[in-house]
Amino acid sequence: MRAPAFWWRPPGLLAWLLSPIGWVYGAITLRRMRRPGADCGVPVICVGNFVAGGAGKTPTAIALADMLAQRGETPFVLMRGYGGSLRGPVEVHPQHHAARAVGDEPLLMARHARTVVARDRVAGASLARALGASVIVMDDGLQNPSLAKRWRLAVVDGAAGVGNGLCLPAGPLRAPLDGQLGEIDTVLVIGPGAAGEAVAAAAGRRG
Repeated sequence: MRAPAFWWRPPGLLAWLLSPIGWVYGAITLRRMRRPGADCGVPVICVGNFVAGGAGKTPTAIALADMLAQRGETPFVLMRGYGGSLRGPVEVHPQHHAARAVGDEPLLMARHARTVVARDRVAGASLARALGASVIVMDDGLQNPSLAKRWRLAVVDGAAGVGNGLCLPAGPLRAPLDGQLGEIDTVLVIGPGAAGEAVAAAAGRRG
C-alpha cells in the first residue's frame, strides 16, 4: 500500500477531517506500547519506526546483528513475515523458502543473520532462543507490546521525518510523537533533511 501524498504535506482539510479518528487510534496504540511484555529469557533489541511504512529498519537490523556477531553473540532476527503465507514460528532458509512463504525481507535478512518469522512474536522469540540465540533483534514491532524489550531503537527517514505529524489515518504516525519518544531509548536518523533533524531535536529535548 502506498502512503497517501497528503501525509507528507502540512495538514489540510482532509487531514483535519480525519484527525479525530487519528487521536483515538494514536491513544490506543500508545496505551498498547506501555504494556509490559513477556520476558523471553534473552535480551530483545527492537528496531522500529514511529510511522507506517519503511524508514530503513531492515538495513539497521542487519547492521546490528553483524555488530553483535562480531562481539561474540549469537543474534537471531525476529520478523513478522509480511507478504508471506507461513504464520510460523519458523527459521528462514533461503535455499528452502520462497518469498511467497516467508516474505521478501526475511529472505534478504536470512542471508545476513539467522532469521525467524512468526506472527506470534513470543512464539518466535521462544524458537530463536531454543535454536541458540543469545540476543534477539526484532525488526519492527516498536508499538507491539508482546515482548519485553531491552533496547528500543526508532529509525527515522531524514527527508520524510514524521510527515504532517498526525496519527493514522490523518497522517503517518502510529501514535503521537511525544508519547512515542517517551517509550524509546534511541532515535537514529538516516539521511539528511530538516524533517529528520526536527525529530532528533524533539528527542533531544526529552533528554
